[in-house]
Amino acid sequence: MTGFVFARPRRRAPRAAALAAAVVALTASAPAALRAQDIGLPIGATPEAVQVEDLDGNPVDLAQYVGTKPVVIEFWATWCPVCKALEPEIHAVHERWGDDVELLIMAIAVNQSQRAVKRHLERHPMPGRVLWDTRGRATRAFQAPTTSYIVVLDAQGRVVYTGAGEEQDVVAAVERAVGGAGLP
Repeated sequence: MTGFVFARPRRRAPRAAALAAAVVALTASAPAALRAQDIGLPIGATPEAVQVEDLDGNPVDLAQYVGTKPVVIEFWATWCPVCKALEPEIHAVHERWGDDVELLIMAIAVNQSQRAVKRHLERHPMPGRVLWDTRGRATRAFQAPTTSYIVVLDAQGRVVYTGAGEEQDVVAAVERAVGGAGLP
């Protein structure tokens, strides 16, 4: 077999892996405010006010909350560790603004029941109203891609912030909604 030259196979996998690692590193090192706006509803949008349920199965129309004062909606689950990590932010919003900002904790109907959510809340109370998105109406209306997804609406019902993950600065997002500096 003399005279044959075997070409070395190209090694693209390490370059692709290095590029992917660089993109992940750059995304992770970006400030939370920059990472927060790339999912869900666009800023300035007015989401559809859908009907969900309370934890007793009674209908709740989100229109009674949206457009009356700033609203924070967190798509949440008892089993979500990122939601647990966000609890200090949710409590900080409640401590700072109290009833001037409506806190809606939207329990998603995936791998949990209303009864399980009630039991969880007895042991770990949360500020605000805990609602049940049994048919996924709120999930679709707010384009929630995951648990820990937070939407902040101003008093006119327009989106001023969306984000997901445990490093969200929800207090700063609510400051924009309350101060009127949320929309360009």
